[in-house]
Amino acid sequence: MKQITERLVQPIVDDMNLELVDVEFTQEGKNWFLRVYVDKEGGIDIEECGQVSEQLSEKLDEEDPITFPYFLEVASPGAERPLTKKEDFEQHVGHQVHVKLYNKIDDEKEFEGKLISFENDTASIEIKVKTRKKTVEVPYENIAKARLAVSFN
Repeated sequence: MKQITERLVQPIVDDMNLELVDVEFTQEGKNWFLRVYVDKEGGIDIEECGQVSEQLSEKLDEEDPITFPYFLEVASPGAERPLTKKEDFEQHVGHQVHVKLYNKIDDEKEFEGKLISFENDTASIEIKVKTRKKTVEVPYENIAKARLAVSFN
């Protein structure tokens, strides 16, 4: 479902000069939700989300890939936007990130810190360990999930 939705929505967001951040199809309780996250430099507004939703809804109705009831939501990814592509990491060097790994590094499967670089498919993340700072090198293929993190420092 994710791939079909990405294929249908990509031309819409391209025409509107928006970025497709992520698509998720998930069940919550007995309801199904198709969520599409879009953004642009400076943030996206409710009218733009509405335009994407309206156009995507028409495309989904034409192809009818989901044969049972669901809710379509088009929204901003928010302050803790997911980092789903290598380009996301490149664009967010200098930001706080939270990453979950497939395999442990230094006996840990989660890190939160400042993304100091993304080169050669490796994220360098500066983390705090008690009172000192340490840099962890995380290969892109070991990242299960990543997002921006809100910092209150």
